[in-house]
Amino acid sequence: MVFDNDIQKALNVLEAGGTLLYPTDTIWGIGCDATNTKAVEKIYRIKSRPEAKSLIILLDSIDNLSNYIEKVPDITADLLASITNPVTIIYSNARKLAPNVIASDGTIAIRIVKDDFCNELIRRYGKPIVSTSANISGLEAPAVFSQISEEIKNSVDFIVSYKQDYFARTKPSTLIRLNDDGMYTIIRG
Repeated sequence: MVFDNDIQKALNVLEAGGTLLYPTDTIWGIGCDATNTKAVEKIYRIKSRPEAKSLIILLDSIDNLSNYIEKVPDITADLLASITNPVTIIYSNARKLAPNVIASDGTIAIRIVKDDFCNELIRRYGKPIVSTSANISGLEAPAVFSQISEEIKNSVDFIVSYKQDYFARTKPSTLIRLNDDGMYTIIRG
């Protein structure tokens, strides 16, 4: 019941251009519609983060990658299948996203989520959502919901109830830069 109620409320907030505090397949995240420039601006303000630092977006399926990057490198599916941890891949030539979510070099960091809540939310919303750690820029990212500052909680439009009591230790995703030629670099393991 909480799951379904939170999904519906989160969808309403996303559609209205609002911001969320929600559980991801890594750590708790602050999110919004990744195609809405004004919503993305709110994320930068909440985090006191310079817009020069790009953000990660989440998708529900590898099948949707081609909607947001010009060319999906052939190695992508094998790479995603071979890494068991959540993995974020930086791709070239981002498109159909809010300009302020794309890095100045035209790249975008995308994670295909396996988390049930994120996957259902994104699938039903039909667009990618931003995911950035639930902290002020430069401060340590909270590992569990109870460590998220009141400042962050008071800054978002909706806080998901689902998994607030979940205490498994989580960590940020593996971060990989993938070139169009299939070569890649692991940035964060």
